[in-house]
Amino acid sequence: MLGTIMFTSKNRSLAFSVVISMLTLAGCHRGTAPGEAAAGAAAPTGAAAGSTAAAGPTGAADTTGAAGATGVKLGSYRVVLQTPGGELPFGLDLLRQDSQTVGFLVNGQERLLLSEVKIDGSHLEIRMPGYENVLTADAVGDQLRGELFLVKLGDKNQHVPLQATLGENYRFFASPATDNADLSGRWAVKFTDDKGATEAAVGEFSQAHDAVSGTFLTATGDHRFLAGQVKGDQVYLSTFDGAHVFLYKAQLMPDGTLAGDYWSGLAFHEKWTATRDAAAALPNAYALTAMRPGIRHFDFAFPDLSGKTVSSKDPQFRGKVLIVALAGSWCPNCHDEAAFLAPLYKDYRGRGLEIVSLMFEHFGDFPRAAEATQRFRQHYDIEYTTLIAGISDKDAAAKKLPMLQSFVAFPTTIFIDRKGNVRKIHTGYSGPATGDHYVQFVNEVKTTLDQLLAESQEPV
Repeated sequence: MLGTIMFTSKNRSLAFSVVISMLTLAGCHRGTAPGEAAAGAAAPTGAAAGSTAAAGPTGAADTTGAAGATGVKLGSYRVVLQTPGGELPFGLDLLRQDSQTVGFLVNGQERLLLSEVKIDGSHLEIRMPGYENVLTADAVGDQLRGELFLVKLGDKNQHVPLQATLGENYRFFASPATDNADLSGRWAVKFTDDKGATEAAVGEFSQAHDAVSGTFLTATGDHRFLAGQVKGDQVYLSTFDGAHVFLYKAQLMPDGTLAGDYWSGLAFHEKWTATRDAAAALPNAYALTAMRPGIRHFDFAFPDLSGKTVSSKDPQFRGKVLIVALAGSWCPNCHDEAAFLAPLYKDYRGRGLEIVSLMFEHFGDFPRAAEATQRFRQHYDIEYTTLIAGISDKDAAAKKLPMLQSFVAFPTTIFIDRKGNVRKIHTGYSGPATGDHYVQFVNEVKTTLDQLLAESQEPV
């Protein structure tokens, strides 16, 4: 991946390796090993409810005490996942709100609400929001020890060891260095996998003393909320957002460039380099996926969660403006998109908008795929149609969508007018972690819908 990351430091040697747990499917980020997939998403202030939360349910929060006298203690934990790239830290807050125990995953600006928290004495179990992934641990005093179970395509599931300490609030280093490189700004980045395949990206970061936050943007989706520290000329970033297990380390070279490593989960690794570039940019997201020559209609027929076949020719879509989202419940960028589309549908359906999400899941058997999609629907309060289209493999998905000339990423979003003609196709997703890029995309979508809805209806 080529991208942009920027440092303003004088000939410091920044040792930065990247350890990150990414999807193994194209889309929702590249950086995924065969048979893997990514998941999870959340937004900063102003984002739709569901993927992120700055606050939990209404009511006062109690972060003191424990769930039991010798049980899991409430409060703020520094959690460390053991990955091939080293220790991957993130924050976990456990507290009581409205008579129930909830949690928050903490990565930079994001506090992702965890509503499925179960404590039984000294045992803790947390289902990740809208995902099949589960964190389990047992308490010993102020410590938690356990694992993160990640569900992957083809049952190539991962068990990631973890430990956590109550009361620790630093990311990588308890004692910040006093003289640190400056990572803030925009960088042109290139990720190179172990087979030599490359992907361009853009890195955008902000820094306060040694604390760094930001993200990488790619053509298939952003890496979501990253947080870390700079120590001298070394940079460390990480995230766990319910699905992504990403760790990055890098070194600032004498020429001012960055060079390091990136790991995703337990199975994927890439090298990456970065050069400061205020003008770094990605390809046009509307030019990466296209219909085959001569084909104007995006026709589909797939089962809904009850098994009933739903077709693009059904009366409910006739004369409507239609958004078709190619997604999966395992995909964090798809979570970010669903957090946007769910309230958008409620606002626009009265004007003639319909949305259909074609879900490509990790599971080949229909009941498991439908169950995963149902969790996804419930988490984001989705009222639009979701259909089970296939497994979450890019090549297999492309065969299910023969009208597309190419299929690059989950999510991919298709805009169809009242006459049934495809008007735009957007590849990937720049979510709330990308700041102004996300705001621009939201405005583009609303402008497109206003234009399409204003057009007259004619027979298809």
